[in-house]
Amino acid sequence: MTDAPAPPPPAPPATPEVDPSDSTPIGEYAALGDGHTAALVSRTGSVDWLCLPRFDAPACFAALLGKPEHGRWLLTVPDATDVTRRYLEGSFVLETTYRTPGGTAVVTDAMPSGDGRADMVRTVRCTSGTVHVHHEWIVRFLYGSAVPWVARTHDVDGVPAIRAVVGPDALVLRGSRLPHRDGLRHVDDIELSEGEHVELVLTWTRSWEPVPRALPITDRLDATRIRWAQWAAGTSYDGPYREAVVRSLLVLRMLSDVETGGIVAAPTTSLPEDFGGERNWDYRFCWLRDASLTLEALLEQGYRMEATAWRAWLLRAVAGDPKDLQIMYRVDGRRDMHERILDHLPGYAGSRPVRIGNAAVDQVQLDVLGEVMCALHLAREAGVTESKDTWALQCLLVDDLTRTWRHADRGIWEVRGPARHFTHSKIMAWAAVDRAVRAVEEFDLPGPVEHWREVREQIRADVLTHGWDAERGTFTQSYGGRGTDAALLQIVQVGFLDADDERFRGTVRAIREDLELSPGLLHRYRVEHADDGLRGGEHAFFACSFWLADALARMGELTEATAVLDRLTGLANDVGLLAEEYDAPGERMAGNFPQALSHLALVRAVHSHDLALRSAARQAALRAP
Repeated sequence: MTDAPAPPPPAPPATPEVDPSDSTPIGEYAALGDGHTAALVSRTGSVDWLCLPRFDAPACFAALLGKPEHGRWLLTVPDATDVTRRYLEGSFVLETTYRTPGGTAVVTDAMPSGDGRADMVRTVRCTSGTVHVHHEWIVRFLYGSAVPWVARTHDVDGVPAIRAVVGPDALVLRGSRLPHRDGLRHVDDIELSEGEHVELVLTWTRSWEPVPRALPITDRLDATRIRWAQWAAGTSYDGPYREAVVRSLLVLRMLSDVETGGIVAAPTTSLPEDFGGERNWDYRFCWLRDASLTLEALLEQGYRMEATAWRAWLLRAVAGDPKDLQIMYRVDGRRDMHERILDHLPGYAGSRPVRIGNAAVDQVQLDVLGEVMCALHLAREAGVTESKDTWALQCLLVDDLTRTWRHADRGIWEVRGPARHFTHSKIMAWAAVDRAVRAVEEFDLPGPVEHWREVREQIRADVLTHGWDAERGTFTQSYGGRGTDAALLQIVQVGFLDADDERFRGTVRAIREDLELSPGLLHRYRVEHADDGLRGGEHAFFACSFWLADALARMGELTEATAVLDRLTGLANDVGLLAEEYDAPGERMAGNFPQALSHLALVRAVHSHDLALRSAARQAALRAP
């Protein structure tokens, strides 16, 4: 039996419109992942974003950035009066409970991992009374622009299936009850009584491959749940923020490709930093900076295997001439990520343009090697064995930096305005050379240490001369500027100054005066004081806010650090996820989601807080009579 091929959709308008109120709040999504890609599922059971088979592949469900007709997979109980959800046992197996006047249903969603498949599993079970379940399946390949050829078929075992094909991609839907075609979508309305259930499995394949055999759903869900929970149990932290730390570590693991070792910044593109504005970026790539910081967060929690995998990815990705070093790469290390605009998508809450690819790949950002070298040094300290090739690569990159650190750059925030001498960039260049020196001194690795020591002191003197505003008693965002930058909170993290140095304390005070818009919530910088080449503003940045908590803990201001951590961890959504930014007046998340930088900053801030608490307890014990 074959569905009639769907007619092509009408051409989209030149300027597509969307009602911003139709967009599901970013914080109402949960994430699923299989170690290669991730899906976003709304509180009401709509899979509005999924790229298969990898994070940076074109989306087959793209309603997140438009409307349902751009692709979604909805499994919901429409008349529910109460909806609650949770992840099972430290995993990414999501359980959503719908309560209605007539009964209760539980939907379980997961992307099974560990078996080499690209699948998503959804089950719905009535646990009491009778419930009405609505099922809607709208497949649109190529970010919602391509309507597939859809046909009913069977897998190799004769199990009925629906197969959607465009070009090289195919999606296969199987289950105990399949929807029927209704125009350009497939729908079903199901009445379930207590004990009855429906199982559904979505499988991605190459279009020329046969439909693969169905695998036991219950066994796959159990194995996936156990695999995640076992990994999460590896953290040694057992303090008051354990739940937030474990979930954040799981997010970082979910954003790490299990095959290549690449770590993406987020699984989404173009979720806005400014609702209705143009600050919309594709984060489905591996930034050396974000990945390095992720590695440090994992290492501090005892995860060494991930360090080895990422270091191997790094060696492959940046191999070659140091002058060709990019700030980001694709998951498999490829270097092509040309930025282009998808005009057919109206954007989240009308925020346009929708971008894929990222033009920042061509920027010079001098801080990047600092983060890389700090992470690799921490790996050495954790006992990860240095190889001849990995150290040779580091020497090559550091030697190149010793010749280029005086150049202007675009900085950690990737400004699209004029290049400047960013103070943070120079400090991170210092950190890169410092870690090279320490590698020789502490691990007896070969290198031109006298030259490196000389350059390290040159950079330090340059920062103290040109990046310091003596009148205000703070470091500035860029040489000769007056504004400050929350990235300067990392001064103490990399060891450029001690936490009790009055210059650092003065910088913390200035950052709070300039950038704190509500208790604990910081802007990255003031857009009105820095030409970043873009229109509009943005909201508080989660990572910077956690850096504040980290700095306060290192400074010994534990009461204030605890207050900031309490505020920030309390802003995570009901399943513990954080976006890039937080709109405090609107009480909503903004930016790509879930965001690795936010979650890694949480983990590291809690780590610093824990160390400070332990230190304070030891000092109190010594003072006791």
